[in-house]
Amino acid sequence: MRQDLQWGAQRSTGLVDVLDRVLDKGLVIAGDIKISLAEVELLTIRIRLIVCSIDKAEQVGLDWWKYDHHLAPGKQPLMAENESLRKQIQILERKVAQLAEDNVAVRRRAVPAGPAKRRR
Repeated sequence: MRQDLQWGAQRSTGLVDVLDRVLDKGLVIAGDIKISLAEVELLTIRIRLIVCSIDKAEQVGLDWWKYDHHLAPGKQPLMAENESLRKQIQILERKVAQLAEDNVAVRRRAVPAGPAKRRR
């Protein structure tokens, strides 16, 4: 067998091993880019990249794709929770309006009427 074909097979096996290890263990790349002019920071870009398998990501708590409705089109974006929050807001708004009305009524009762006219 030719030597170059054997070397290519070993190389692809090595690449598969490296990818398997990276996806199994995970790989994190982090960096900051700062642009300054005359010691005044104008722009900061923070770059964070993690490369790992989905199983590993779930193990470390990175499962944001489950809740993103753009990435999981079959799931509705927490519609029940949103509706519950809307109802709670409406109840609170009604209570605040009622308290404001009660406050105005109490103030009206507390203000004495003008001096009473005497009749002879």
